[in-house]
Amino acid sequence: MVKTIHNADVFQVMEQWAPKKLAYDWDNVGLQIGNFNKPVKKVMITLDVLESVVDEAIEKQVDLIIAHHPLLFKPMKQLNTDTVKGRIIQKIIQHDISVYASHTNLDAANGGVNDMLCDIIGIDNRDILLEGFTEELVKFSVYVPQTHAVAVQEALAEAGAGHIGNYSHCTFQTNGHGTFKPLAGTNPYIGSVNDLEKVEEVKIETIVPMTLIGGVVQMVKDKHPYEEPAYDIYPLKNKGKAHGIGRIGTLTSEMNLTDFCEHLKTVLEVPCVRVTGDLTKPIKTVAVLGGSGEKYIHEAKAKGADAYITGDMTFHPAQDAWQMGLAVIDPGHHVEKVMKQAVKTYLEKQLAQQGIEIIVSHANTEPFRFI
Repeated sequence: MVKTIHNADVFQVMEQWAPKKLAYDWDNVGLQIGNFNKPVKKVMITLDVLESVVDEAIEKQVDLIIAHHPLLFKPMKQLNTDTVKGRIIQKIIQHDISVYASHTNLDAANGGVNDMLCDIIGIDNRDILLEGFTEELVKFSVYVPQTHAVAVQEALAEAGAGHIGNYSHCTFQTNGHGTFKPLAGTNPYIGSVNDLEKVEEVKIETIVPMTLIGGVVQMVKDKHPYEEPAYDIYPLKNKGKAHGIGRIGTLTSEMNLTDFCEHLKTVLEVPCVRVTGDLTKPIKTVAVLGGSGEKYIHEAKAKGADAYITGDMTFHPAQDAWQMGLAVIDPGHHVEKVMKQAVKTYLEKQLAQQGIEIIVSHANTEPFRFI
């Protein structure tokens, strides 16, 4: 029997990839309209929530819209259904559609929008352009009878513990003896009430991101044979995985600025780009920040970028970049549409066998025409 999936289940899956804590404090991510308990059978992915997108969702009987750009970004002082925004919200509510936004958190997430752009462009050896959040790490130790050590180790790995770089299942294990006396009211797996028991045990130590520790503890409790597993959690000074917006890396093949712009037009599916700088300049190190990134030209230059790809460049920042010798390429804000297929693929994988249909919106939300 297929389990009924609710909005909250889908949100949880999205936030495993792009936790809300990665979003900027000025952003508005998460549930925009609707509730957490609505059952979901069809989800539509979109870059923007325009009226054409909502009409498409109504026609296709969509339960949940997942957008990159929040529909509700600035506070609203009134809900006037004579306005475009008011009419959109009215339609959403009338047709019982929920709306969820994953914005700067999806930009910053590993494998998020900026990594998607790098994949398409061909940028390798990536680093974060603007670091914003570093995971806190803890050491988790648990004491397990030898008969269950392998099962608990696997449970730890499944819950996300023991990842160091590109290695998983990282633990240190020590053999020893555990002692305990079951008291009245207990139902011990080993031993008898009021008798001191001595058991050959294994101490399994591993490293865990603090954000996952709750799930790790619960998983261990589920797999551990004892009524009351003994475990320790220690804070660490080690730095966890860094998150942030933008990426900087190297092109697979060096090319001059003119050829690089032509390459971008092809892979990003745009008819033209705006560019500053010497068109014969060789381009090897490239910074990327999907969306509006003009205020980060200095960070791109300081990190050694030959070119910086971002949207919504205005006159004076473009001049500043030009004068400092940084080529800036503006392919527009709409290139973030790469997130639609990527989110669809991710949700289909995570929600496989759950009976949910994931589709992408085909409504065009690019406001500009090029003539």
